[in-house]
Amino acid sequence: MPAAPQKKTKKRVSRPRRFTKDKAAELFAILAEDRPDPKTELDFVNPYTLVVAVALSAQATDVGVNKATKNLFKIADTPEKMLALGEAGVCEHIRTIGLWRNKAKNVIALSQMILDEFDGEVPQTREELVKLPGVGRKTANVVLNEAFDQPTIAVDTHIFRVSNRTGLAPGKNPDQVEDQLEAVVPDEYRKGAHHWLILHGRYTCLARKPKCWLCPIIHLCKFKEKTPDPEIKPATSSLGPRQTRG
Repeated sequence: MPAAPQKKTKKRVSRPRRFTKDKAAELFAILAEDRPDPKTELDFVNPYTLVVAVALSAQATDVGVNKATKNLFKIADTPEKMLALGEAGVCEHIRTIGLWRNKAKNVIALSQMILDEFDGEVPQTREELVKLPGVGRKTANVVLNEAFDQPTIAVDTHIFRVSNRTGLAPGKNPDQVEDQLEAVVPDEYRKGAHHWLILHGRYTCLARKPKCWLCPIIHLCKFKEKTPDPEIKPATSSLGPRQTRG
């Protein structure tokens, strides 16, 4: 008789254990001590210019956006002034930013909507903010957090990377990471969590080569392939790499 076919057993996929709130509190306490007053690095003068700056920052650096908006916000810091400048005028200021043509259209369109539907004031709810052209959930969360002191967390590439790499809030997409962060971040750290994670990802937990040797939360991080300190050379045998004992 032929042998009975063996049942295939599914391999268990090991998943990183999630942080507890206590462990998350320890992580944020360390990041807070390292950067006690975290803020966005985008320059703005009021909630309206913040909306514009964050909308322009998609696929662009904060430094690049700040260079473009330095003169723009001097002459157009309200929806009325931006509309008076016009799409062509906006284009002249933001040509150095990626996707500048489409972004200029959005800036004019969102300015018109703020005037028409919100009496010239930037709305203070996510549901209303995401109605503005060029404003998605991430942009809305940044505005709510920075301009209106709401404890929102905007998941950008830095927060997505740090949350997954450390094991703080693993997820396959930004929405999943945001949900995990909402669940694990203690209340006392919710307002600053967005900034602490961004700044940590921007300056320490880099994408290609994280500076693990400088990381203040290395003992909490679940990332296995820690980057060694480049100034510390690995120990070598006194015999040299090619010599062997006789």
